[in-house]
Amino acid sequence: MINNDYRWYPVYTRSRAEKKAYEELLRKGITAYLPLKKTLKQWTDRKKIIEEPLIKSYLFVYISAKEHAEVLMTNGIARFIYFSGEVASLPEQQIEALKLLLATESDLEVFEYDIKPGEKVIVKAGPFKGMLAELVSIRNKQRIVLRLEQMGFAISINTSIAFIEPLLV
Repeated sequence: MINNDYRWYPVYTRSRAEKKAYEELLRKGITAYLPLKKTLKQWTDRKKIIEEPLIKSYLFVYISAKEHAEVLMTNGIARFIYFSGEVASLPEQQIEALKLLLATESDLEVFEYDIKPGEKVIVKAGPFKGMLAELVSIRNKQRIVLRLEQMGFAISINTSIAFIEPLLV
Protein backbone atom coordinates (compact mmCIF):
# COMPACT_ATOMS: atom_id res chain seq x y z
CA MET A 1 0.00 0.00 0.00
CA ILE A 2 1.34 3.43 -0.93
CA ASN A 3 1.45 6.03 1.82
CA ASN A 4 -0.57 9.10 0.80
CA ASP A 5 0.70 11.31 3.64
CA TYR A 6 2.42 14.45 2.44
CA ARG A 7 5.93 15.05 3.78
CA TRP A 8 8.98 17.15 3.05
CA TYR A 9 11.69 15.20 1.24
CA PRO A 10 15.19 16.43 0.43
CA VAL A 11 16.24 15.77 -3.16
CA TYR A 12 19.67 15.96 -4.72
CA THR A 13 20.01 17.94 -7.94
CA ARG A 14 22.59 17.94 -10.68
CA SER A 15 25.39 20.41 -10.08
CA ARG A 16 24.21 24.03 -10.41
CA ALA A 17 20.72 22.91 -11.46
CA GLU A 18 18.87 23.81 -8.26
CA LYS A 19 16.98 26.85 -9.58
CA LYS A 20 15.98 25.22 -12.88
CA ALA A 21 14.81 22.05 -11.13
CA TYR A 22 12.87 24.15 -8.62
CA GLU A 23 11.10 26.09 -11.39
CA GLU A 24 10.32 22.87 -13.26
CA LEU A 25 8.79 21.32 -10.12
CA LEU A 26 6.59 24.40 -9.64
CA ARG A 27 5.46 24.17 -13.29
CA LYS A 28 4.39 20.59 -12.61
CA GLY A 29 2.33 21.77 -9.62
CA ILE A 30 4.64 20.19 -7.03
CA THR A 31 5.21 22.16 -3.84
CA ALA A 32 8.95 22.75 -3.51
CA TYR A 33 11.27 24.86 -1.37
CA LEU A 34 14.70 26.08 -2.42
CA PRO A 35 16.44 27.92 0.44
CA LEU A 36 18.38 30.83 -1.05
CA LYS A 37 20.89 33.17 0.59
CA LYS A 38 22.05 36.57 -0.61
CA THR A 39 25.75 36.75 -1.37
CA LEU A 40 27.91 39.63 -2.53
CA LYS A 41 29.88 38.53 -5.58
CA GLN A 42 32.74 40.55 -7.00
CA TRP A 43 33.94 40.55 -10.55
CA THR A 44 36.80 42.63 -11.94
CA ASP A 45 34.44 45.38 -13.10
CA ARG A 46 31.56 45.27 -10.57
CA LYS A 47 29.99 43.90 -7.41
CA LYS A 48 26.54 42.39 -7.29
CA ILE A 49 24.31 40.78 -4.68
CA ILE A 50 22.99 37.48 -5.98
CA GLU A 51 20.80 34.75 -4.54
CA GLU A 52 22.40 31.34 -4.44
CA PRO A 53 21.29 28.05 -2.87
CA LEU A 54 22.01 27.79 0.84
CA ILE A 55 22.77 24.08 0.47
CA LYS A 56 24.36 23.31 -2.87
CA SER A 57 22.64 20.60 -4.96
CA TYR A 58 19.69 20.25 -2.55
CA LEU A 59 16.08 21.33 -2.56
CA PHE A 60 12.97 20.11 -0.76
CA VAL A 61 9.67 18.79 -2.10
CA TYR A 62 6.36 18.40 -0.26
CA ILE A 63 4.82 15.28 -1.75
CA SER A 64 3.22 11.94 -1.00
CA ALA A 65 4.93 8.66 -1.85
CA LYS A 66 2.88 8.30 -5.06
CA GLU A 67 4.54 11.45 -6.48
CA HIS A 68 8.16 10.22 -6.06
CA ALA A 69 8.38 9.08 -9.69
CA GLU A 70 7.09 12.43 -10.98
CA VAL A 71 9.81 14.25 -9.01
CA LEU A 72 12.51 11.92 -10.33
CA MET A 73 11.34 12.58 -13.91
CA THR A 74 11.99 16.32 -13.45
CA ASN A 75 14.93 17.86 -15.33
CA GLY A 76 17.76 18.60 -12.91
CA ILE A 77 16.67 16.17 -10.18
CA ALA A 78 19.24 13.42 -9.64
CA ARG A 79 17.83 11.37 -6.74
CA PHE A 80 16.13 11.31 -3.38
CA ILE A 81 18.28 11.32 -0.25
CA TYR A 82 18.32 8.07 1.72
CA PHE A 83 18.85 7.67 5.46
CA SER A 84 19.16 4.19 7.00
CA GLY A 85 18.04 2.56 3.75
CA GLU A 86 14.82 4.58 3.39
CA VAL A 87 13.95 7.79 1.59
CA ALA A 88 14.66 10.55 4.12
CA SER A 89 11.87 12.89 5.12
CA LEU A 90 12.02 16.02 7.23
CA PRO A 91 9.55 17.21 9.86
CA GLU A 92 7.55 20.31 8.93
CA GLN A 93 9.15 22.21 11.85
CA GLN A 94 12.65 21.80 10.38
CA ILE A 95 11.55 23.37 7.10
CA GLU A 96 9.83 26.18 9.03
CA ALA A 97 12.98 26.69 11.15
CA LEU A 98 15.05 26.92 7.96
CA LYS A 99 12.65 29.51 6.54
CA LEU A 100 12.88 31.47 9.81
CA LEU A 101 16.68 31.41 9.70
CA LEU A 102 16.73 32.75 6.16
CA ALA A 103 14.11 35.42 6.92
CA THR A 104 16.33 36.95 9.62
CA GLU A 105 19.17 37.57 7.13
CA SER A 106 21.71 36.39 9.72
CA ASP A 107 25.21 35.35 8.76
CA LEU A 108 24.65 31.68 7.90
CA GLU A 109 27.17 28.99 7.13
CA VAL A 110 26.43 25.44 6.04
CA PHE A 111 28.74 22.58 6.98
CA GLU A 112 28.85 19.09 5.54
CA TYR A 113 29.06 17.54 8.84
CA ASP A 114 31.88 16.05 10.54
CA ILE A 115 30.92 18.25 13.48
CA LYS A 116 31.45 16.62 16.84
CA PRO A 117 28.31 16.52 18.96
CA GLY A 118 28.23 19.27 21.57
CA GLU A 119 25.85 20.47 24.20
CA LYS A 120 22.19 20.59 23.24
CA VAL A 121 20.67 24.03 23.85
CA ILE A 122 17.43 25.94 23.44
CA VAL A 123 17.33 29.53 22.25
CA LYS A 124 15.51 31.64 24.86
CA ALA A 125 15.50 35.09 23.19
CA GLY A 126 15.92 36.82 19.86
CA PRO A 127 14.60 35.84 16.44
CA PHE A 128 15.42 32.14 16.99
CA LYS A 129 13.48 31.83 20.26
CA GLY A 130 12.28 28.30 20.93
CA MET A 131 14.67 26.60 18.51
CA LEU A 132 16.55 23.54 19.62
CA ALA A 133 20.19 23.59 18.59
CA GLU A 134 23.63 22.26 19.33
CA LEU A 135 26.45 24.48 20.58
CA VAL A 136 29.88 24.15 19.00
CA SER A 137 33.03 26.24 18.93
CA ILE A 138 34.21 27.23 15.47
CA ARG A 139 37.23 29.48 14.88
CA ASN A 140 37.12 30.59 18.54
CA LYS A 141 33.58 31.97 18.21
CA GLN A 142 30.54 30.62 19.95
CA ARG A 143 27.89 29.66 17.43
CA ILE A 144 24.59 27.86 17.50
CA VAL A 145 24.33 24.96 15.12
CA LEU A 146 21.02 23.60 13.89
CA ARG A 147 21.51 20.01 12.77
CA LEU A 148 19.55 18.49 9.91
CA GLU A 149 20.58 14.95 10.73
CA GLN A 150 18.57 13.22 8.03
CA MET A 151 20.57 15.07 5.39
CA GLY A 152 24.04 15.11 6.91
CA PHE A 153 24.16 18.91 7.18
CA ALA A 154 24.38 21.45 9.96
CA ILE A 155 23.62 25.17 9.73
CA SER A 156 25.56 27.66 11.80
CA ILE A 157 24.30 31.08 12.86
CA ASN A 158 25.80 33.96 14.81
CA THR A 159 23.90 34.84 17.96
CA SER A 160 24.68 35.99 21.47
CA ILE A 161 25.62 33.32 23.97
CA ALA A 162 23.27 35.14 26.34
CA PHE A 163 20.35 34.03 24.17
CA ILE A 164 20.79 30.31 24.88
CA GLU A 165 20.50 27.95 27.81
CA PRO A 166 21.24 24.24 28.23
CA LEU A 167 18.41 21.91 27.30
CA LEU A 168 17.38 19.88 30.33
CA VAL A 169 16.71 16.33 29.26
